[in-house]
Amino acid sequence: MRVLTMKSNKDIAELLNEPACEHNKKEKSGCAKPKPGATAGGCAFDGAQIALLPIADVAHIVHGPIACAGSSWDNRGTRSSGAMLYRIGMTTDLTEQDIVMGRAEKRLFHAIKQAVDTYNPPAVFVYNTCVPALIGDDIEAICKAAEERCGVPVVPVDCAGFYGTKNLGNRIAGEAMVKYVVGTREPDPLPAESARPGITVHDVNLVGEYNIAGEFWHVLPLLDELGLRVLCTLSGDARFREVQTMHRAEVNMMVCSKAMINVARKLEKEFGTPWFEGSFYGITDTSQALRDFARVIDDPDLTRRTETLIAREEARIRAELAPWRERLAGKRVLLFTGGVKSWSVISALQDLGMVVVATGTKKSTEEDKARIRELMGPDTQVIEDGSPKALLSIVRDYRADILIAGGRNMYTALKAKIPFLDINQEREFGYAGYQGMLELVRQLALTIESPVWPAVRAPAPWKKAAAA
Repeated sequence: MRVLTMKSNKDIAELLNEPACEHNKKEKSGCAKPKPGATAGGCAFDGAQIALLPIADVAHIVHGPIACAGSSWDNRGTRSSGAMLYRIGMTTDLTEQDIVMGRAEKRLFHAIKQAVDTYNPPAVFVYNTCVPALIGDDIEAICKAAEERCGVPVVPVDCAGFYGTKNLGNRIAGEAMVKYVVGTREPDPLPAESARPGITVHDVNLVGEYNIAGEFWHVLPLLDELGLRVLCTLSGDARFREVQTMHRAEVNMMVCSKAMINVARKLEKEFGTPWFEGSFYGITDTSQALRDFARVIDDPDLTRRTETLIAREEARIRAELAPWRERLAGKRVLLFTGGVKSWSVISALQDLGMVVVATGTKKSTEEDKARIRELMGPDTQVIEDGSPKALLSIVRDYRADILIAGGRNMYTALKAKIPFLDINQEREFGYAGYQGMLELVRQLALTIESPVWPAVRAPAPWKKAAAA
């Protein structure tokens, strides 16, 4: 008799009812379940896969029909400094015959063995999808058997799409890391050649940082200079052996609380690791994040060196931004994004003297919304409806000079002849850290000042001739 092994309603409710989430201070139910159709922005499987895919040296196997792997693979522009195994899409490619004949579990076992034999990865991650979850495939048992057979850690990520939204999938991914991976290895000793006289090295983690377009590489040199060794970024440019050592960090920085706040909470509960939420977008927030590291670690020497570094970097970057500020100051921005970017990018734009007329909060937590009100005032215009008609109405009513949003809104802006800048996971440029501000201001200026806008807004030549 086959026993269903999919997540129970109780398991899903526990993930939705996150104690560290601000929603719980307002209502008993925590983060409410989505309404029918609300998963259009991504299902639980999509959220789990994009959360863990940046772990670059792992073999990521999607257990399900080919469409699950094809529709979701590589839709987040994360970068790796070395290992490229994460760029290879692997799937069990289940068909109707596999379902009817009961071959799905056998296909998964052989897929894991093939991945290990072909690529020799340090670990294999298996993502459950809707079809095997509905027919009752016991992926946890299969992963355990494959691990014993292959001698490589095989981690089940039970993230069937019908469980809920993309955000729930993010939390499921983090839950799997804490349950199966974190704490299974000790960090490497510090290399003797990296020691610097008078500087104590402190180990830290970053949770919810995905190294989109390589932007974390703008920040890493600052942390290195301060003597902050990043044990792991979950999961941008990460390696499996780094995730195993996360329990030894002295402090965790939560970069995107909407995604993996459960990881920070559980690491604090199980290993006593304090955490704080911060952002590396904009001069003000980058400096504050560095100060928060020093504050939580409570090392007077680190605090002194942090203030010295901040003073130097802020003076440098403000001098380099001065010519750009003159061109962008006073420009009006409509920002439609979610999560940490709904408030962190506001700070970056205000550093440039720009005016944010409205921002989106569809994927933001209550804490995110509180930060927005703090930055923009209590009467700020927030956007829940992201339909093209609503966005264009706000652009017109608030006289926005540019729309900054995700890639799905690009054609809405271009058809309306409005300058557009992609800020979400599909972007090609990194905007984090002090150096990222230069790239952000450059892209804003190139977009707003492009000669194409006067050309497309002007009457067509034949209409001019007819009017004459």
